Amino acid sequence: MAADERNAFEVYRDRVDRPLGRLFREYGASEAHWLVVGMAANVVARVAGLIPPVVLGVAIDAVFTGTGPYTLPVVPDAWLPTEAGAQFRLSVLLIFGSFIVTGVFTYVYGIAANNFAHRVMHAVRTDSFDQIQRLDMTFFDDKQTGEVMSVLNNDASNLEVFLDNALQNSARLGVMLAGIATVLVYYNYELAIVTLAAIPLMFLFTLWFMRAVEPRYVAQRSVVGDLNTALENALSGVELVKTSNTEAHESERVEDASFSYFKRTMSILRLNYVYRPGMELLAGLAFAATFAVGGFWLANGPPGPFTTELTVGTFVTFVLLTQQFVAPLAEVSNIIDQYENAKASCERVFGLRDIPVRIEDDDGAIELGGGTRSDGEPRNDGGVTPAGDPDHGGVAGAVEYDDVSFAYPENALVDPEDADEEVLRGVSFSAEPGDTVALVGPTGAGKSTLLKLLLRLYDVTDGAIRVDGHDVRDVTVESLRSSVGYVAQDTTLFDGTIAENIRYGRFTRIDEAGGDGLDEDAIRERVVEAAKAAEAHEFIDSLPNGYETRIGERGVKLSGGQRQRLAIARVVLQDPAILILDEATSAVDTETEMLIQRSLDRLAADRTTFVIAHRLSTVTDADTALVLEDGEVVERGTHDELLAADGLYAKLWGVQAGEIDELPEEFVERARERHVDRAVERATAESEVDSETID
Repeated sequence: MAADERNAFEVYRDRVDRPLGRLFREYGASEAHWLVVGMAANVVARVAGLIPPVVLGVAIDAVFTGTGPYTLPVVPDAWLPTEAGAQFRLSVLLIFGSFIVTGVFTYVYGIAANNFAHRVMHAVRTDSFDQIQRLDMTFFDDKQTGEVMSVLNNDASNLEVFLDNALQNSARLGVMLAGIATVLVYYNYELAIVTLAAIPLMFLFTLWFMRAVEPRYVAQRSVVGDLNTALENALSGVELVKTSNTEAHESERVEDASFSYFKRTMSILRLNYVYRPGMELLAGLAFAATFAVGGFWLANGPPGPFTTELTVGTFVTFVLLTQQFVAPLAEVSNIIDQYENAKASCERVFGLRDIPVRIEDDDGAIELGGGTRSDGEPRNDGGVTPAGDPDHGGVAGAVEYDDVSFAYPENALVDPEDADEEVLRGVSFSAEPGDTVALVGPTGAGKSTLLKLLLRLYDVTDGAIRVDGHDVRDVTVESLRSSVGYVAQDTTLFDGTIAENIRYGRFTRIDEAGGDGLDEDAIRERVVEAAKAAEAHEFIDSLPNGYETRIGERGVKLSGGQRQRLAIARVVLQDPAILILDEATSAVDTETEMLIQRSLDRLAADRTTFVIAHRLSTVTDADTALVLEDGEVVERGTHDELLAADGLYAKLWGVQAGEIDELPEEFVERARERHVDRAVERATAESEVDSETID
């Protein structure tokens, strides 16, 4: 794979070293007390589980056959009864007591171990989500939603299964093997050699399995993201799928992704079906050898090189303890399965965690507005201005673009020097507080990108953007974005009530900061005022549940115009110093557009406003119109000045006003050449990459 074809996920995942060890270092340390309690309880429970076979063997020899003394490991003989009846009663009590102790401490172990596992996974999942929210828009331009969801859901769940099941089972198995081996060697080290001879073979077999299965788990975790993406795309775009009659096509895409996952899973299972029966065979052979050799020993005396005495009670103890570790050893395949799955998932989780956040507050970043209002009063709720505040939290809203150039990073999360072709070149202009600046031009000219730089969704490649004289890179991201209201062409709404969607952002931050002294009635009043300003109150009030109406995922229960008006109401409530309207009225009819435009004019009266519009009739009153073409400002002026200049703006106006039928051929040809040149550059770059890869 060519270097720049690898996304940040893959690059940083491959750099993760000892992922599970890192999981315990970074997340397990703070919860280690739960793990310590769990492991201690596990040792007690497993040791108690060894008592019944030992006591039974001793009782058989001392009480029933009279062939041996009544002695117990680590218990002084002076503490033990000498009369057969008392020995029997003690044996019964010890066996009953061992089961009670095993049950109690298994419960303690389960609670402690699960607390450890789920607390760790809670921290991993929330930290991963926080990291995703901090990542730059460059990451989301490249990353598929399904793969991100795979990390938060599937990979996090795999780690939870490992910590919850595999860790417990491996600890239980380790304690059991150590305890059983100790008891067997204590009673008859020669027969113990027969019983434990299979352990080294099991170890070598397990080592082979782990090396063989690891790359298969890595491949499986990768295709899970592809499958989730296919499902997410099909479900989120179900309306387009149905109206395009492409159900069969989407089914085929999901089927291909699912079959890829099936093939990766089967490659793992084929190894499992070799490993698990192999482990069962070796464990079974250990049991059979113990039974055969021990039985011959009892009947005929020590066989071959063996010399020690074997009693019936000791033989029974061997048989019972050997049987105890046959089943756990056969379960080693499940432990390895969960371990390898967790290791692959852990690499993906930490691969995501390690992707650098490039757009963040620099050391010494200041609050835009200085943290106080111009009248000296503190800004409330950490930078969220109260609705109707004429001072906008101390932010005047003067904006300056100084020779700004920008190129979308091709793969900047991997290589900061790796950038695509420039989409903006040498853009300079300024807007004073209260000005309205219109951005017009052909599709793809860079209008939306230009304003996303103001919000620091991306950082400029060259030049600078300043707000109130401060470079946006020198102020805190929170204070910058709190001072800018953004209404995009594609409206984003969340599943919830209309009131929740309007108050989203402004009152969300207030709630997290402890409130601004407003009760729910006062907040609701401001929500209604914002809806009225956005010409949304009338349709909201006509709904059966009014402002408490649930609008469904992405607002699917509302029309496009209704969704757009809610988005505008949300910004009205935010009451920012700077307003960005990116085709904000594109989804409404002419009558509603007129009403919204009137409210937007009132809203823009005391703040700096940037308007992106293809309908030039909506920006005729702008203080300045900037005409962008191919990433450069080619014309600027008022509506009348631009018409008089008879350039691109005048031609676009003529087409929309019906004064000319179509753009002159020179404009069409220039646009065509521009797109052809970009395609040639892109193809040439890809060809060079392929050549380097072949070399």
